[in-house]
Amino acid sequence: MRKSPARQRKPIPSFRSEQEEREFWETHDTTNYVDWSQGRIVRFPNLKPSTTTISLRLPTPLLADLKALANKRDVPYQSLLKVFLAERVAAEQRLPIKRLRRTVSREAQHRRTLRAGGRGSADR
Repeated sequence: MRKSPARQRKPIPSFRSEQEEREFWETHDTTNYVDWSQGRIVRFPNLKPSTTTISLRLPTPLLADLKALANKRDVPYQSLLKVFLAERVAAEQRLPIKRLRRTVSREAQHRRTLRAGGRGSADR
């Protein structure tokens, strides 16, 4: 296998914030800035993903069901909830846009029905 000739690389600019750096790399190809043939594998054993704490109100029966499912799987219920949310978000992102709009529209209609005192399609 032949090695490609050495390329002149562009210098990586200085960034004022992570957001600025993120925006830069979203629009630029790293091969113009980094010689990946010199790369090596490294491990970051203590690296934790950044998270944001939120307050979420759930109906008591739903929370009880979630805790029961988590208990069956021997995992913390908050971790199980994160998995469920991640799966649903991924599924929604794969939906064609027309189908997604119908889904959101049906859910909005269902919420309006519940606020009006009905129980959704079971009342019809």
